[in-house]
Amino acid sequence: MSVSSAVVDSSVCAPLPVLGRDVSVPLVTGGEVSYAALDYAASAPALQRVWDDVAAYAPYYGSVHRGAGYLSQLSTDLFENSRTVVAEFLGCREDDQVVFTRSTTDSLNLLAAVVPAGCQVFVFETEHHASLLPWRDAQVTYLNAPRTPQQAVETLERALADRDPYGPALVCVTGASNVTGELWPVKELAAAAHAHGARIVLDAAQLAPHHPVDIAELDVDWVAFSGHKLYAPFGSGVLAGRSDWLTEAEPYLAGGGASRKVARRTDGGVDVEWHTTAARHEAGSPNVIGVYSIASACKALTEAGFDSLVEREQALVAKVRERLAEVDAVKVLSLFGDDAPRVGVISFVVEGWNSSHFAAALSAEYGIGVRDGLFCAHPLVRTLLGSDPQDPGECGAPEAEPGERSLNAIRVSFGAGTPDEHVERFVRAVKELVRDGARWNYRTEGGRCVPAV
Repeated sequence: MSVSSAVVDSSVCAPLPVLGRDVSVPLVTGGEVSYAALDYAASAPALQRVWDDVAAYAPYYGSVHRGAGYLSQLSTDLFENSRTVVAEFLGCREDDQVVFTRSTTDSLNLLAAVVPAGCQVFVFETEHHASLLPWRDAQVTYLNAPRTPQQAVETLERALADRDPYGPALVCVTGASNVTGELWPVKELAAAAHAHGARIVLDAAQLAPHHPVDIAELDVDWVAFSGHKLYAPFGSGVLAGRSDWLTEAEPYLAGGGASRKVARRTDGGVDVEWHTTAARHEAGSPNVIGVYSIASACKALTEAGFDSLVEREQALVAKVRERLAEVDAVKVLSLFGDDAPRVGVISFVVEGWNSSHFAAALSAEYGIGVRDGLFCAHPLVRTLLGSDPQDPGECGAPEAEPGERSLNAIRVSFGAGTPDEHVERFVRAVKELVRDGARWNYRTEGGRCVPAV
C-alpha cells in the first residue's frame, strides 16, 4: 500500500464542510479568531452532511429489530442498510460480517475475546494502545519497532516461523501510525501472516479516514475503525471480517439481541441459543444514530471522490513537512524516513520547548488545536524520542515545567475538512514561536500547561 507524497495543487478539490468550521475562540492576547481544528487523529470534526442526515432521521428514531411499529421498522431497515453501506465501503467479501461496536478499542477487545484457546498474538511495539493491550488472555509476542517497511515484514516472518507450538495465531497491525502518519505495508504483512498460517487484523482507525481501505484487496482477515475519526459523531465503531471465530465464540456481551432462544431447564438452569450473525456480538439496544452516522460518512467520502480527497491531503502533508523542515529547532518524528508515504498525521518536538508549553501557546495565542503527549502509543513515542523505556512521563500529563524538556511530543493532524488557511496559520505560528518565543506566561496546572492568569 502506498500513497504518493508528491507536491500537488491542494485546490484539486475543496475541503468538505464540517461542523465547527465557523467557531471563533478567544486569544489570550486579545480578540478572537476562527478555531483551527488540527487534532483530527484524536477526533475528526463531523461532516456537515453527516450531521444533516442524522438530523433528518432523528424524528423517526425508534428501537430496532423487535418493534412492530412503523418507526421501529424504519429504524431497523436503516440500521441494517448501514451495515451494507459499511461492507461496501470496506470492500468486504461475501462471507464477511460487519459488527457494530463502540470504537476501535471496543472492536479489538471484541476480537481478543473470541480468539481460540492457545492463540498466539503478534503485535509491534509501535501500535496504539488499543491494539497493544487487549490480548490479555492470549500468548502475546511484542515485536521491536522496525525502521523500514521491509524490516517490518522480515521481523514478522521470523517471529511467526519461530513460534512454538504451531497453532492458531493472529497478527495485529496498524494501517497508518497515529504518531507519525506513516503507512505500513499491510498487504505484504498479510501475505507473510497467511504464509505462516496466521490471521491478521488491521487497525484502520487512522487509515480509513484518509485512504480507501479494501479488505479483499489487502487480504486482511479483519478491519477495525472508529466513527469519530471518520467524520462521524457519537460512540460507534466497526469490526468487519471473517465470521468463523466470531460465530464459534461465546458472545462478547450476553443479553437481549444476542440470543435467539432462551428457555428454562427442568433442573432450574437456562438454555440459550445464540445468534450466528453479527447480532451475536451486538447485545443490548444498539446506537442506531451512531451507526447511521458512520454509514453517512462512508457515503459522503465515496461520493466526494476519495482519490481527490487523498490528493488534496497529500498536498497539505507536503506543505507542512516542507515548512517544518525550514525550522532548525523542529524535529519531525519518523520510523521509516522522510520518503515514507503517510497520511495527515505529523508529530514533532521543538528544541528548547516543553511540548505541552508549545501546544498551549499554539492554542492560546493562535487559536490552533493540536495534541501533545505520548498519544496512547507510549512505547513508540519513547522509541522515537530515544528515551529509556522506563523513563517517566504519561500521555497528556507532562511532568516538566514550561521551557523544560519533556518526554512528550506535539502532533498536528488534518484531513478532508481542513482549510488551507488553518495549515498556513499553523506553520506560521510554529516559526513565530520558535523565533520570538511565547507572548504570554504559562504555568502547569493539573498536569497541563495553561496560560497564567
